[in-house]
Amino acid sequence: MIQLTRLNGQPFMLNAFLIEQIEALPDTTLTLTTGKKLVVKETVDQIDQRVTRFLKQISWMPAARAEESVLRCSKTE
Repeated sequence: MIQLTRLNGQPFMLNAFLIEQIEALPDTTLTLTTGKKLVVKETVDQIDQRVTRFLKQISWMPAARAEESVLRCSKTE
């Protein structure tokens, strides 16, 4: 889980495995695997760092691969 902040300043926890896409539109918008969209205060880079740290903490993948995968997934085309 990672902590994020709604635009009204309310913090919440999100299961990082639900994130399908992160975009800056200009507000940071997360699209979840459920199709739901969330708009948050954090930047794409901040979310990238939090997801990477989370993946390292749970040993989901080696540290180098975690950073590479999150960066690749968070970039919009």
